[in-house]
Amino acid sequence: MSGADLKYKRLLLKLSGEALMGRQSYGIDMQVADRLARDVAEAMAAGAEIAIVVGGGNIFRGLAGAAKGMDRATADYMGMLATVMNALAFQNALENHKVPTRVLSAIPMPTVCESYVRPKAMTYLAKRHVVVFAAGTGNPFFTTDTAATLRAIEMNCDAVAKATQVDGVYSADPKKDPAATRYERLSYSDVLSWDLRVMDGAAIALARDNALPVIVFSIEEPGNLLKALRGEARQTVIGPGQ
Repeated sequence: MSGADLKYKRLLLKLSGEALMGRQSYGIDMQVADRLARDVAEAMAAGAEIAIVVGGGNIFRGLAGAAKGMDRATADYMGMLATVMNALAFQNALENHKVPTRVLSAIPMPTVCESYVRPKAMTYLAKRHVVVFAAGTGNPFFTTDTAATLRAIEMNCDAVAKATQVDGVYSADPKKDPAATRYERLSYSDVLSWDLRVMDGAAIALARDNALPVIVFSIEEPGNLLKALRGEARQTVIGPGQ
C-alpha cells in the first residue's frame, strides 16, 4: 500500500526493554516480541516506514548499576550492550514475519551487526527495511529516549512514538492514582515545566528544538501501532503549539 491514509508515514518507534520482557521479571519473552513484531509487520504492510530504538532495562539498566556503586559510564556501556541483545532478538521476531530488518549499532561490533552510518540507515528505510538502532547514542549519560529522538530527527521521521503500558500521558501513574488526569495534547514546555517524566528532559528539549511530534500510546493493545500511525489511537500528542 502507498500509505496515503497514514498521518505519520515514517515513524521512529521507541520500545523499552520492559516491553520485550512481558510478564517476566527479567529477559526477553519471545511471545511478546512476536506480538510486537506482528504489529510492526502490519504497519509496514499499510505503507509505513519504521525505525526502532530499543531500551535495555529488561537486562541491565545503567542508572541502577550506578546506584549500587558501579562507575556510571561503565554501567551505561553495559546497558548499551543490553540494547544490542534486545535488538537482535527483535530482528529475529520481525524476520519471522517476513519483514526485512537491519540492526545498526552506535558501538561498532562487526561480527554481530552493522555500525550506524546515517546514509546507510536512510537507504535501508527507503528500501522499506525496518531499521533497529542499538546501543543508544553510543555515549554514556544519555538515555535511549534521547537516542530515539536523535535518530528520529536524523532519519527525517514524521514523529517519534513512545510505546508504553498506558494509553497516553497522565498527571500521575494511573495504576496507582485512579484520579490521575489524562492529557490528549501537551506542549513541550508543559511536559518540562510539569515534570511529567514521559521522556527525559534532554529528549523533550531535542524534540522541541526540531519541532518533532512525540506520540505516547499503549503497545498493550494489538494493532495499536497502525492506529497510532493513522492518528486514530487513544494517545497523547506532544508538540509545538499543542
